[in-house]
Amino acid sequence: MAFADARESDAPALISPARFPTVARRDGHYESVYLKACHPEGGLGVWIRYTIHKRPGAAAKGFVWFTLFDTASGVVACKARTAAPTADAEQLMRLGENVFAPGRASGRAPSPALDAAWELTFTGSDAPVWHYPRPWMYSAALPRTKVLSPYPGVRFSGRLRAGPRTVEVDGWPGTVGHNWGTEHAHRAIWLHGANFSGDPDAWLDLAIGRVKLGPLVTPWVANGVLCYEGRRHRLGAGRYLTATRIAEDHERCRFTVAGPGVRVTGEASAPPERFVGWIYTQPTGEQRQTINCSIADLRLEVTQSGRPPLALEVRQGAAYELQMAEHYPAIAVQPFADG
Repeated sequence: MAFADARESDAPALISPARFPTVARRDGHYESVYLKACHPEGGLGVWIRYTIHKRPGAAAKGFVWFTLFDTASGVVACKARTAAPTADAEQLMRLGENVFAPGRASGRAPSPALDAAWELTFTGSDAPVWHYPRPWMYSAALPRTKVLSPYPGVRFSGRLRAGPRTVEVDGWPGTVGHNWGTEHAHRAIWLHGANFSGDPDAWLDLAIGRVKLGPLVTPWVANGVLCYEGRRHRLGAGRYLTATRIAEDHERCRFTVAGPGVRVTGEASAPPERFVGWIYTQPTGEQRQTINCSIADLRLEVTQSGRPPLALEVRQGAAYELQMAEHYPAIAVQPFADG
């Protein structure tokens, strides 16, 4: 596939370089840079991840992951181990010939199940979402998982190949995320919505987790941003922590989160056949099953003082991801090792 470069003036700046080069050999580490993009009309979307897995005392390994979601033809996925990861001051992550850089992502994930490839560019000017409210939380030992969306509201163009199928990508709304750490959360949810009816420039990026501290598990903690009508609203954390309400199952999540002057109540859902299942392995070897639908439905009700409630909805174009310790057999796990 021929790669069409974005104009240099449109390419975003590097916001979040890879962290793995600074990790001591004795330490464990995982790291992921990913993108999610959906057709503007919904029903067709892609989720691509570049990951690093490092066990304590071992060298880092690289993997690329690819999932194409289609309400008409189903979900296809693959994963491949790559050459050793290398550090580059101008790129988010390089895994051999697989490159994720500001403004572009290109790669290939060959497997017996599916041979996938992609060459994409992205543009957008939205400021990053640092999910945690304090800078020290990104350098301290706790939380063990660091979450950041360097490019939370972007548009993708280019081409995808999934086996014999080629998909042209032209202005698909989506996001680019980056997370890393020494341990995945005990239980975690990621929600992303864009291209909402009534406000196509609006987006939601929300990370929600429960953390295990010794024998104890914290309540749900939410951190994120809702951007609509050109204004960003920080959600969760701080004095709004106790307003968080989460009722999740494997195919649906109902939630309430709040921030300064705003409350958001919503629901994300999809039928099981629209999910992909993966294993995420901790640096220690413990496994988490993760299920993701990147063509989910998402409905929000936004309440602000002095204004009538605002309804926002995206159908078959949002992301709902649930990471869990238990096995959920209704959604098959992809047959690829991790770590």
